[in-house]
Amino acid sequence: MLTETPFRPREKLLEKQRLFQSIHRHTYLKGPMDKITSVAIPIALAASSLYMIGTGIYNMSNGIGKKE
Repeated sequence: MLTETPFRPREKLLEKQRLFQSIHRHTYLKGPMDKITSVAIPIALAASSLYMIGTGIYNMSNGIGKKE
C-alpha cells in the first residue's frame, strides 16, 4: 500500500500548532495576514460606502449631479 507524502513536514506542523495554541487572541486573528482580511478590508469598505452615501446626500440636497 502506498502512503502519500504530507504537504508539510511533521516538525513544521507541530511548531505551527504550538505557536497558534500559545497566542491568546481570537481564532480569526491568529495568522500573520489575518488583520488585513478581518480588519482593514471591512474598515475600507465601510469608509468608502459612508463617503459615497455622504456625497449622494450632498448632491440630492443641493440638486446637483442630476442626469438630464
